[in-house]
Amino acid sequence: MKVTVIGTGYVGLVSGACLAEVGNDVLCLDLDPAKISILEAGGIPIHEPGLQEIVRRNVAAGRLRFTTDVEQSVHHGTIQFIAVGTPPDEDGSADLQYVLAAARNIGRVMTDYKVVVDKSTVPVGTGDAVHAAVAAELRQREVDIPFSVVSNPEFLKEGAAVEDFMRPDRIVVGASSDQAIHLMRALYDPFQRNHERMIVTDVRSAELIKYAANAMLATRISFMNELANLAEVLGADIEMVRRGIGSDPRIGYQFFYPGCGYGGWCFPKDVKALIRTDHQEAGVRLPVVPARQGA
Repeated sequence: MKVTVIGTGYVGLVSGACLAEVGNDVLCLDLDPAKISILEAGGIPIHEPGLQEIVRRNVAAGRLRFTTDVEQSVHHGTIQFIAVGTPPDEDGSADLQYVLAAARNIGRVMTDYKVVVDKSTVPVGTGDAVHAAVAAELRQREVDIPFSVVSNPEFLKEGAAVEDFMRPDRIVVGASSDQAIHLMRALYDPFQRNHERMIVTDVRSAELIKYAANAMLATRISFMNELANLAEVLGADIEMVRRGIGSDPRIGYQFFYPGCGYGGWCFPKDVKALIRTDHQEAGVRLPVVPARQGA
């Protein structure tokens, strides 16, 4: 299958390389010529175990290519993954300028049916905005070309991203089009040969799943730190407490260690964006999430 990946950052490069590894014809777009030159030479701008070997192997096989040409990238893939950055604004909300710019480019150039896939982590309602951006460009061109918008959030862990993509525990696809669902299922079939991993939802539910998952993990980390503080005051051994709690299969041990709190790029950004969504946009408060923020 011909696939375009817009953005060669962490998510875009891992996604493009792994999709090429199972036989797809993948073209990755980035507007940074220096980054493209590095990738074409077999280098990668990030450190991720196993990724460089996959990139080099698939570049050599002709299944993975890189370009700065927007028109070439739009014409290439029936499936167009948007995997660009969504940095936080000052108020914590996700900045969608790069996502919407990619959507407008697709609408400006496309000549046949496209599945536009939000791979970036985006707030609920972004699929509607992407649909509107593509549709506006088509109206301006005075053409009627069908397209679908899909939410397909990533669940990659740094240091295990290749393994997570090649052997996923779930593949979330939010879509309202049977044609788009059929194409996404065909694309992901090589990654779920032994077990059905695909969860098909509506677009908004898929968008919320990503934020909710990261907020849940951040909450577990913060709650364990609060228990550690309490255990110290009470003279209890937090490691024994952790083992006693985690042995319950409903709770488990993952993301259940006391430490310095959650950090990195994704958790703080996504928790803030979820807080922004519940307070400012939905009018529904999630008091547990703000209580955990930054803990």
